[in-house]
Amino acid sequence: MTLEYAVRIERLSEEDGGGYLALVPDLPGCMSDGETPEEALRNVQEAIASWIEAAKEWRRDVPRPTPPLARSA
Repeated sequence: MTLEYAVRIERLSEEDGGGYLALVPDLPGCMSDGETPEEALRNVQEAIASWIEAAKEWRRDVPRPTPPLARSA
């Protein structure tokens, strides 16, 4: 089963190393980065899979993605 989580992309300052940060609001602490927004988005897909796998191993609940309409409210 594939779940689609909302991802927020933020540009990193040069002081923070530049590039882009991809955050998954529904999965606390789940994030990745990349040189471009596209790379950050690709990388965060692996982070999502790892986050879910770890949560299952630790017998923690995996939050369902927030529905799109609730995200924009």
